[in-house]
Amino acid sequence: MSHIDDLIQRLCPNGVEFKTLADVCVSVSSGGTPSTSRQDYYGGDIPWVRTQEVDYGIIRSTAVTITEAGLRNSSAKLIPAWCVIVAMYGATAAKAAINAVPVTTNQACCNLEVDPAQVLHRYVFYWVSNEYERLRSLGEGSQSNLSGQKIKSYPIAVPPLEVQREIVRVLDLFQSLEAELEAELEAELEARRRQYAHYRNSLLSFSESSDRERVRWLTLADVATFQRGTAMTERDSTPGDIRVVANGPGAVYSHNVANRDGETVVVARSGAHAGTVSFWRGPIFLTDAFSVQPEPGVLTARFVFHVLQDRQHFVRSMKQGAGVPHVRIRDVEAYEVPVPPLQEQGRIVEILDQFDALVNDLSCGLPAELAARRRQYEYYRNRLLTFEEAA
Repeated sequence: MSHIDDLIQRLCPNGVEFKTLADVCVSVSSGGTPSTSRQDYYGGDIPWVRTQEVDYGIIRSTAVTITEAGLRNSSAKLIPAWCVIVAMYGATAAKAAINAVPVTTNQACCNLEVDPAQVLHRYVFYWVSNEYERLRSLGEGSQSNLSGQKIKSYPIAVPPLEVQREIVRVLDLFQSLEAELEAELEAELEARRRQYAHYRNSLLSFSESSDRERVRWLTLADVATFQRGTAMTERDSTPGDIRVVANGPGAVYSHNVANRDGETVVVARSGAHAGTVSFWRGPIFLTDAFSVQPEPGVLTARFVFHVLQDRQHFVRSMKQGAGVPHVRIRDVEAYEVPVPPLQEQGRIVEILDQFDALVNDLSCGLPAELAARRRQYEYYRNRLLTFEEAA
């Protein structure tokens, strides 16, 4: 950092000039979409960028391509390599990317062809990336859609090119080191997931002859009670502290409604998450799901959760229906599960909970390390891109 500070002190001691993004570009354009009813407009050799591909990366190829006819007969424009592309609509609004090859884009992209006499394209990319939250806040509507005019008029600090080059060099190094570390951590995380799955399957198979003597296999209907959720909309409830569990593994919203105390296993009943198994402690309210409550003194809820997690693929395969798929309670009730002695259940749960915390808990373990590294990179990027404006 000290070298950059020295450069700024030497080259711009009185502050840095701020301009708009339009001021530092030779061209700012949006794209277009060739008619989707014309097959001859698609499948050519011209890359066509959509906003979902604008996500802080380097774009070298695209999922969809267009033909010369599609280019001529639409508002799509071919832009040169090394432009900064900013998404204006959708989930990636205000995110940026760089194209490494000439591309066209759809109309939801704002394409900045920078003036190399004033700015480096990677400097502009890092600047826009660092300004994501503020830029996105300028959007309108439920998806925070931006206009090309708002992007063009957005301010950017323009230090001398020598300063920009040093900032880009440092951030490129940070990004490279972060990418290497993330790859190592993600590989470690995947290895731990495989290890977790292996031990879970091994601990819950009970295939040895000694196991067969002390482990009973019973249907869930024999050892648990099931409760179907109650249909409810947000309008039917009042704000409170009770988590409402619908057809996914997470809470949807909190309301002060009827609840279930203690520990329970929940199976999502319908939709894309049908058959997904989750575990809950404390009061919850079930809607589009059903609970599996083991018989006290026979099975523990946490043991049943691990058993069903181990067979998660099979539970999901129970879903039926051509429209909205759903899992029937009676099919899950008929599923056989192992019932070892409670002491053995406790031993297995203790081992598997350690793996579960390491792999899945975002407050500890490897996922937290990944998040910490990303925050560290964002902190230094923000420091490097904070300037005093020239008087």
